[in-house]
Amino acid sequence: MTLLTLIGIGTGNPDHLTAQAVQAINAADLILIPQKGAGKADLADLRRLILSRVLTRAVPVAGFDLPERAAQQDYLGAVNDWHDAIAAIWAQTIAAHLPGGSGRVALLVWGDPSLYDSTLRIAARLAGVSVSVVPGITSLQVLTAAHAIPLNTLAAPVTITTGRQLRAQGWPAGAVSVAVMLDSGGAFSTLDPAGLRIWWGAYVGMAQQVLMAGPLAETGPQIIARRAQLRAEHGWIMDIYLLRRGDDV
Repeated sequence: MTLLTLIGIGTGNPDHLTAQAVQAINAADLILIPQKGAGKADLADLRRLILSRVLTRAVPVAGFDLPERAAQQDYLGAVNDWHDAIAAIWAQTIAAHLPGGSGRVALLVWGDPSLYDSTLRIAARLAGVSVSVVPGITSLQVLTAAHAIPLNTLAAPVTITTGRQLRAQGWPAGAVSVAVMLDSGGAFSTLDPAGLRIWWGAYVGMAQQVLMAGPLAETGPQIIARRAQLRAEHGWIMDIYLLRRGDDV
């Protein structure tokens, strides 16, 4: 039996690793690291840096190349096909590097495997594999900590959504605070900015972290320009933001 442990590693800061994550990494017989091409090579490098700091014994490390998701109108169909392809690559990599096909495999997951991450859905496609999860610090936690703000206003709920949904559906009905993940860029610009504030962060928790905050009407265009600059500079970008209606923090 293969045990696959999905280990949340935070957002690029080795100090985000929990003691439980360190134990799980050192208990592994094989560690998998996703590679996403030259533009995102530093993500793989950061994972290797984390391993160099926490491993107390020699554990084989296997990199694998992620396939590209097809660009097609059927978004969910494209994502499911993509997940099938990733699962097949995981299975091939495990079979190639884990003698006998059984043992403990660790996969280092950015942030946490449970929050807008599909690692668990992909792992469910693997036959004969048992899955466990070690939670990690999420980009949402790092964002609010970096800005020194609470996630919610007093006694009020928080809506967590994606850039795609914000563009398609607009401001969620009845929402006060809206956390937006997986935005390809500037979905907030589709909203009426009146009465809205934004707290934005790129590369949160990493050495190149950039933060901006203020009224959406003023800060939104500045964020779009800065985001484009950062993407051109680094070749990739990961960002997240919190929107809030009203003056309460």
